[in-house]
Amino acid sequence: MPSNGHCPSRNAETRRLIPTLTDLPRPLYARAESLSAGSWTPTHRHDWVQFSYAISGVLGVHTPHGSFFAPPQWGVWIPAGLDHEVVTSTRAEMRSLYVRKEDCTWSPDRCRVLEVTPLARELIKTFCQLPADYPDVDSAESRLVQVLLDQLANLPEVGFSLPLPRHLRLLGLCGELIEAPDQAITLYDWAARLNMSEKTLTRLFQRETGMSFRSWRQRARLLSSLNALEEGVSVTSTALNCGYDSTSAFIAAFKGLFGRTPGELFRGP
Repeated sequence: MPSNGHCPSRNAETRRLIPTLTDLPRPLYARAESLSAGSWTPTHRHDWVQFSYAISGVLGVHTPHGSFFAPPQWGVWIPAGLDHEVVTSTRAEMRSLYVRKEDCTWSPDRCRVLEVTPLARELIKTFCQLPADYPDVDSAESRLVQVLLDQLANLPEVGFSLPLPRHLRLLGLCGELIEAPDQAITLYDWAARLNMSEKTLTRLFQRETGMSFRSWRQRARLLSSLNALEEGVSVTSTALNCGYDSTSAFIAAFKGLFGRTPGELFRGP
C-alpha cells in the first residue's frame, strides 16, 4: 500500500532502478522489464505520463490518494508529477510507456486503471521493439506511435483502485483491513473505536473515500486476492483467506468487479 505505515518489508535486492532520464527523446518511450517477486521502487515522480502494463503478474501502484492494481492485460495510467511506488508481489512481465505531457493532453490528471485491448496490446508489443530514437517525422514508426496514442486515449477505465482516507485514525483502521482482509470487523466496531456514531462514521467514510464502507471493504478483499490467484492458490483457499464464507459468493463478487471469474482472468488472452 502507499507509504502510510502499511507497506510490507522491502528487500534491497529486489529494488528496481528508476531510469535517469531528464526528458523523453520522442513522444513515446518504452521500457520492458521482467520483474522478480517482491520488486519495488522507492517513491518517485516523472515529468511525463507513465502507462505501466502487466503482461503477466499483478502490478500495484501506490500513491498518496490510494492504490491501483493491474492484473494481466490491464495497465495503470500515472499522470505526470504524481508521487508513486510500483510493486509486484509475484513475478511479472511489465511494459511501461512514458508519454510526453504535450502528446496526451486528452488525459485526465489522475491515476487510472485501463483495460488493454487486443489492438493496443499488439501495438505496444511492436512499439517496444523500436529503438528509443525512432524516426519521428513522416515515417512508419511515427505513424505507428500516433495510432498507439489514439488507442491509449480510448482504453476503457476499470475500477481496480482502492481510495484511502486522509483522516489519520480512519486511515489506520483501513490499513488494518488491508493487512488482514479476512477479519470480520463491522461498521459498529469501527464507530466504537473512533468514539462516534455509525451514522457519523458512514458520512465520514463516504466523504473521505467516495465509497460506502461495505463497498470499500469488498473491493479491498477482492484486490487482495489477485496475487494469491496469480501464484496458483486455489479459489477456495483464496476466498477464505480474504474473508468470504463461500467460494460461490467470492466468485460472484470477483466477476462483478473484474468482469471475469478468477479462472478466466488468469488464463491469459
